Amino acid sequence: MTGSSLEDVVNGVRTNLVDHLRNLQAGPNVYPGVPAEYTNWRDEQLAWQRTCVLFNQSYHMAELLLEGPGALALLSGLGVNSFARFPVHSAKQFVPCTPDGYVIGDVILFRLGEQTFNLVGRIPALNWVRYHAETGGHDVTATLDERSAARPDPFNRRSYRYQIQGPNAARVIERATGAPAPELRFFHITTITIAGREVRALRHGMAGQPGYELFGPWAEGEEVHGALVAAGEEYGMRLVGGRAYSSNTLESGWIPSPLPAIYTGAALKSYRQWLPADGYEANASIGGSFVSDRIEDYYLTPWDLGYGSFVKFDHDFIGRDALEAKAAGPHRRKVTLALDAGDFLAAIGSQLDKEGRPAKWVEFPSAVYAMHPYDLVKAGGAPAGISTWIGYSANERKMLTLAMLDAEHAHEGVQVSLVWGEPDGGSGKLTVEQHAQAEIGATVSPVPYTEVARKIYADGGWRKAALR
Repeated sequence: MTGSSLEDVVNGVRTNLVDHLRNLQAGPNVYPGVPAEYTNWRDEQLAWQRTCVLFNQSYHMAELLLEGPGALALLSGLGVNSFARFPVHSAKQFVPCTPDGYVIGDVILFRLGEQTFNLVGRIPALNWVRYHAETGGHDVTATLDERSAARPDPFNRRSYRYQIQGPNAARVIERATGAPAPELRFFHITTITIAGREVRALRHGMAGQPGYELFGPWAEGEEVHGALVAAGEEYGMRLVGGRAYSSNTLESGWIPSPLPAIYTGAALKSYRQWLPADGYEANASIGGSFVSDRIEDYYLTPWDLGYGSFVKFDHDFIGRDALEAKAAGPHRRKVTLALDAGDFLAAIGSQLDKEGRPAKWVEFPSAVYAMHPYDLVKAGGAPAGISTWIGYSANERKMLTLAMLDAEHAHEGVQVSLVWGEPDGGSGKLTVEQHAQAEIGATVSPVPYTEVARKIYADGGWRKAALR
């Protein structure tokens, strides 16, 4: 593909844009810097519910540092979130949208000082903020720290970033610091000392369990990590490798892979011209059984992703008019689908039958083979929604998917089916072998699926109080 920008790539597509993205060779996102498994991925999954785990997030996420008197106004003008209350030493999930009200991405936004903010997550949302920082006339400096896989010096990041999660998380922190675990409200930040180093700690809950996100200067990361590992030995703490890491979202309910809704529309032309021809957005492969000729059918609203409660019309922001028009609905609802064991085993069993094409291979624990998976969900034989993440939970002994369904089907206990595999035997992606589609029955279930995440984390438990 020739050209210097994403707009050149889009204009140069000779087929349908969806076909182009479906046949891109990029596979699922990788998790560099850590081994695939430390013990084994089942053991690592079980630990985040039974004891605790240490996630090393220092490599796979990008970070954007915003500094200056215009930083807050810039963020407020881009995020659907309210900024009426956002004190220093706190964080929030930041969700920017296009002028048409479709999600570009979501990241965690840290307020580290009056005029200092850090955004951490996948690059599409960070690129959107960078673009407006450079072109919007704001008095702000934006400094990007790219993820390891996209930089020439992969092990020279600005910050290390770890998470301690699980029932024993506070005990590990107490052992590592020699002091009581800090009393913090959800998404608030304090400073602790580990191995003689000053460490920032965010109260968080990535696997649906109470815990802390810890970060500090890159050069101090190994020393802090070693102290955490030593502190966790007597509490059954496990290190989490790349295989298990990507599956924790199945239990907690966060959808990690919305396609950035930026490929069409005159209002976004200048942004596509700003984006490079070899960047994330130009390589954003789509996979799965959901196929439409319209790329717009892959765009998602905040309500699709469970972010409807974040949308606040107390400030002006890009996409406000469109979201006000959409607010009354109808909206798809985010759910978990628990796959029928018999149907799933039949699909797996086809791999042992030499007659005909087998069903699409199921990878464990995360059965994801494109950057942005989109699988069709049916109810009564008709389309009912989209599944966006699929995998196995050793804690629940279930194959689970995160899906968004039309409201009439998004009720606990409703029976639907997941269409597994790509049509016409598969696409041109090397991550997809020739296969036959299979329909797998599924039961609409709560999100988060895990009871502890749903009842203790999400429904007024430790998130609502300053707990240790």
